[in-house]
Amino acid sequence: MDILHQLGLTDWNVLWAGLLSPLLRLVFFIAVGLMIGNLIEALNWTHGVARIAAPLVRMGHLRDVAGASFSMAFFSTVTANTMLAGSYEKGEMSRRELVFANLFNSTPSFFLHLPTMFFMAVPFIGQAAVTYVGLVLAAAVLRTLGTVIMGRMMLPPLPEGCITCILENERSKGWGDALRKSWKRFLRRMPRIVYITVPVYVLVYVLTRTGGFDAMRDFMTEHVTVLAFLNPEGLSVVILHLAAEFTAALSAAGMLLQSGALSPRDVVLTLLVGNILSSPMRAFRHQFPSYAGIFKPGLALFLIGINQALRAASIACMAVLYFWWTRSV
Repeated sequence: MDILHQLGLTDWNVLWAGLLSPLLRLVFFIAVGLMIGNLIEALNWTHGVARIAAPLVRMGHLRDVAGASFSMAFFSTVTANTMLAGSYEKGEMSRRELVFANLFNSTPSFFLHLPTMFFMAVPFIGQAAVTYVGLVLAAAVLRTLGTVIMGRMMLPPLPEGCITCILENERSKGWGDALRKSWKRFLRRMPRIVYITVPVYVLVYVLTRTGGFDAMRDFMTEHVTVLAFLNPEGLSVVILHLAAEFTAALSAAGMLLQSGALSPRDVVLTLLVGNILSSPMRAFRHQFPSYAGIFKPGLALFLIGINQALRAASIACMAVLYFWWTRSV
């Protein structure tokens, strides 16, 4: 009974709020994203949407679906990833091209969360919020530009003048035909997505309720003492970033800033370090269930791993630059 109670199986309200409701919401948004992605492909809108990112796509030797996915990522990362997964499964892009196309979406994916992050941070840390959010945004832009540069070096160039390389013979002849094709693809792919997403999400729920993530957090917390360059009071902000959500870290940072224990510079540095250290655990908890439903689980882990490694490296780069730029201030 203890394990049932711990998992919330004896309390319908806990089970609904903690597992069933968010799981149904996740599956719903994946289904909507899948259908939108299928419809965009069927109507061949990828060519038009890709023009927004055409210069970078051309420079990075990426295909048009990467440009379309980049544009859609400003509105829905699920739809953007669904478009890439569909193109990859049809053999229109290689695994390496898929990796670069996924990394290419760093900046638009960040813009999805930028307003919430910024307007949440300002009441707590004031002007330091502008610096912090600006540095995280600069890291996202750095990842996208780095992807373009590496893509140009590692991917084969596309045929002369070719940015729109999705097969024209798959273009639908109208809305009716497009809806039929989209629905057919939806019925073929959605069951597999559900079969994978649901068990993965349940696993994450179990780990959360039984303290699995707490154990990971405690392990990481024990090792933050190596961050000697941080103000000692700032370590509490880093630990809260690991132990709870971003809001808790902001609350502690704001209190320490108001009391004078931390300067705005200290606040920015501690939040950047907390962001880096908390990202892997947060990514697995929030990204892996949806990624595993869109891509195969092994590929999903691979993509998340590369994304998080580059994300940590780019934010660390911004933190080092900020540290040295402001060291005499």
